[in-house]
Amino acid sequence: MPRPDSGRRRGRPGGPSDSRSASRPAAARRPAPQGAAKRTRAPREGGMPGRAIALMIILAALALGYAYPLREYLTQRAEIQALAQAQAEQRQRIASLEEEEAKWHDDRYLEIQVRSRLYWMRKGEIGLIPIWEDEVDTGQPPPQPPPKNWYDALWSNLDTNG
Repeated sequence: MPRPDSGRRRGRPGGPSDSRSASRPAAARRPAPQGAAKRTRAPREGGMPGRAIALMIILAALALGYAYPLREYLTQRAEIQALAQAQAEQRQRIASLEEEEAKWHDDRYLEIQVRSRLYWMRKGEIGLIPIWEDEVDTGQPPPQPPPKNWYDALWSNLDTNG
């Protein structure tokens, strides 16, 4: 004799129509017997945990975010050092030029320079220009050095022949 339907659908046990364990209250569930094996999840093979991947993504984003400003900072520091060095060199050059200017205000130094550069003489002195130096001033322009490049040689030959 068929049993009356108790409001449940018949199907395979454990299938979508089996709602026995879902309808039981948590207190009514039986605890696992003593010494029974506890269910655990099997570890994934060769994978990294999700937190480690998230941390690596965050660190990569931070590294990319700080790379450009750091490069600009280092470039500016190098420019500042180069400008400071150029400024120190200019100060040294200014100091040497001021020393030279102070020499030109001395009458004795001025007289020595005028006599050696312009061949000026005092009254009664005999002017003597040494000619035993390597180069003698002949009044002619100095000869041009030979060209170094092939195209300079070609142009110089065209100038002399044409």
